[in-house]
Amino acid sequence: MTKQRKFVAGGLVIVAAIAYLIWSGVSQSVVYFVTPSELLAAPVANKTYRLGGLVLPGSLTWDAKSLALSFTLSDGKAQVQVKHRGAPPDLFAEGRGAVVEGAWAREGYFQASLILAKHSEEYKAPHDGADPGYKELLKSLRGKDKGK
Repeated sequence: MTKQRKFVAGGLVIVAAIAYLIWSGVSQSVVYFVTPSELLAAPVANKTYRLGGLVLPGSLTWDAKSLALSFTLSDGKAQVQVKHRGAPPDLFAEGRGAVVEGAWAREGYFQASLILAKHSEEYKAPHDGADPGYKELLKSLRGKDKGK
């Protein structure tokens, strides 16, 4: 084998190794977004998903001592029991949307490792002087040194 062929062969091995590392890294970091009905149609244990839905009223339980959080997510068609260990985000509540990242457990529930509370994208400033926060809004807009 000539020097040139060895160089080309070595280059091909390096390119193949880099391509494999990129492919494996991307395929491991891909997280699919599913709804409860999509997840229950074909659950795959230990595969990472992002599950989105509405937190059903009356389903939320949280033990502050053990940090065990349990709730049910629904998309209106199906319901999925979700378990998480840790404190919920500030905007997380019953009757609100949430997205959880985790995996389907063989025991029949979704084990969440991350909770993202959804919120409205619309901001409406208070317009009425009787609305809570109206005076605080005006105060912040005027600046603290003007003081009215």
